[in-house]
Amino acid sequence: MAPAADTQQKEGRSRPAREGKARRRALPWVVIAFWIVILAVTAPFAEKLSGAARDRPVDYLPASAESTRVEHLLQKLPGGNTSDALLVYHRDGGLRPADTKAAQEHLKKIAGRYELRGGDKPPTVVSKDGATSMTALSVSGLADASAQGKAVDGIRDIVKEDKPEGLKAELGGQVALMSDQNEVFQSIDGVLLLGTAGVVAVLLILIYRSPFLWLVPLAVVGVAASAAMAGVYGLIKAFDLTVTTMSTSVMTVLIFGAGTDYALLLVARYREELRHIEQPYDAMRSAIRGCGPAVLASSGTVVAGLMCLMAADLNSSSGLGPVGAVGVFCALTAMLTLLPAVLVLLGRRVFWPIVPVYGTEAVHRRSLFAAMGNSASRRPGLVLLCGVAALVALSIGAVKLPGTLRQEDAFLKKPDSVAAMRTVATAFPEASSLPITVVTRTPQAGEVEKAVKATKGVATVQPGRSGEERTELQVFSVAKPESDGEKKTIGALRAAVHDVKGAQAIVGGPTAQQMDLDTTNADDRRKVIPLVLVAVMIVLIALLRSLVAAAVLVVAVIASWGAAMGLSGLVFGPVLGYKGLDPSLPLLTFVFLIALGVDYGIFLMHRAREERLKGAGPQEAALTALRTTGGVITSAGIVLAATFAVLATLPLVALVEMGFIIAVGVLLDTFLVRTYLVTSASLLLKRWMWWPGKLSRGSMES
Repeated sequence: MAPAADTQQKEGRSRPAREGKARRRALPWVVIAFWIVILAVTAPFAEKLSGAARDRPVDYLPASAESTRVEHLLQKLPGGNTSDALLVYHRDGGLRPADTKAAQEHLKKIAGRYELRGGDKPPTVVSKDGATSMTALSVSGLADASAQGKAVDGIRDIVKEDKPEGLKAELGGQVALMSDQNEVFQSIDGVLLLGTAGVVAVLLILIYRSPFLWLVPLAVVGVAASAAMAGVYGLIKAFDLTVTTMSTSVMTVLIFGAGTDYALLLVARYREELRHIEQPYDAMRSAIRGCGPAVLASSGTVVAGLMCLMAADLNSSSGLGPVGAVGVFCALTAMLTLLPAVLVLLGRRVFWPIVPVYGTEAVHRRSLFAAMGNSASRRPGLVLLCGVAALVALSIGAVKLPGTLRQEDAFLKKPDSVAAMRTVATAFPEASSLPITVVTRTPQAGEVEKAVKATKGVATVQPGRSGEERTELQVFSVAKPESDGEKKTIGALRAAVHDVKGAQAIVGGPTAQQMDLDTTNADDRRKVIPLVLVAVMIVLIALLRSLVAAAVLVVAVIASWGAAMGLSGLVFGPVLGYKGLDPSLPLLTFVFLIALGVDYGIFLMHRAREERLKGAGPQEAALTALRTTGGVITSAGIVLAATFAVLATLPLVALVEMGFIIAVGVLLDTFLVRTYLVTSASLLLKRWMWWPGKLSRGSMES
């Protein structure tokens, strides 16, 4: 009986071990199967995201903006919402009779294909020198951006037919400008995705020095990107979220950049654990326990900062908040579930040719970051002072930032619509090429028209559509479109028509929309920036258990943002020749650099806190944290900066500006602020860096 009892006892003890081993083998496969299902379900919806983006300036604005209300009222007038364009003909030396005849034939064909207000004889104006003619086209029945784009392409095809040699025919105006912009937007997604993936692949190969390992995080990031795109498409359908092409572009870059950063941190910790733990499954569990809190806090600061954008009144900014948050959440989830599962199944061989062998220690070469830390430790006060002075000096360059970016200056390669506007501006210097729209109650239309004509800066007034309740007036200013002069005219117009009793007159149009965008952006900055700072501080305090450490990290990344804006001021206008800055960029770049820049401080200070809890002194903990995390954090910073730099290869000035500011800010934070300034501050403050947490108690040296 004893042998049998002994056997049963052994079997009882071994059963949990066998069950645990079975779970270890099964869990990675279950996780991978789960993500395969997610990918299969979400892929069809991910492809629809680009078609759901809205990029008209009026889509960006809140419903309460005056120019937005004008657009809504225009849709209720007879004929619905018309699309205004300018057909421009030009010949050096003067238009010939054959040119005029060709233009008339073109108009007949256009009127035969599209519903034009005024039929085949819309108003045409010839310049004083006789070299240019301008015809105002108002096309009805174009329900959406797709129909407008097809109409613009169709009209351009018509005017290219049977055109006398030497005659230049261009289509401009608001609808042509928006069509050209949408065409550029549609070309961005594929280029951006391939460019970002290529940059990340090259950097991962250089970092890992492995022919296989780089494929794993890159593939996982791709899965996360597909899931995020589908998730954002679901938000659009469920909540009518305003999502722009800039939002989706930034989300793609953010997923690849942040996701790769999380992968770098996890893989580095996993490689370290494999030398001390025999089984890959157990080593991965230990790695996740070790770096998981820092990764969660890192993603938490980004999500918290982005969600603060929902308080913005500007639809494009408030929409970017949940879009970016979905991207970061998908990247985080994939990196903490799918990436570990794949790595565990592949085992140690995925690191070939530098395989971490169990029971060995990594070869510690002379560390650049140890040298940096030692240089900072010798004179931390001087290092901190010089670093702060450098950042302040760079920030001064922000006074050189250009003014508001005009629509015609938004393209790196000038499309046909911009060429038409410039031709009109040269030929008709006495009037703008884009109309200012005034909508008034019909009974008071006559009084409003008199008030408009009496307003300084108005060149001409043309009656537009009229219904029982509302009437449209098209006003052309003396100043050029979106110039300071036209903005002054619009301000005067608004004051004049608002004074007409009972008219309920309001002023809109392209330049009025830009003015409302500027005003809304300024209000959003005052509202959102404090919210972002408070949200990030709360996450940092919860992780580090220190008010001082949290404040140091926040001040450091604010300094990085200021210096990045200053460098941009020295580059955008003087070097690149950009004539404006997108008005949303100060707020958006602030949010991204605060949220993303704090990440690296989190990785550094979390490791320093670990060392302090192990009994290391303040100086030893700070220097050990820099030495052990410096390489992986620097690699992560380079990856993030490089992914945002991909935006600078796209054909839109606003995206180039955003990519430059964020990439420069991340590099400054990676190589200057985190390495020298935060470390120097830690060395100077010693235990007070951790006030009021328990690590601040005790002697100055403990």
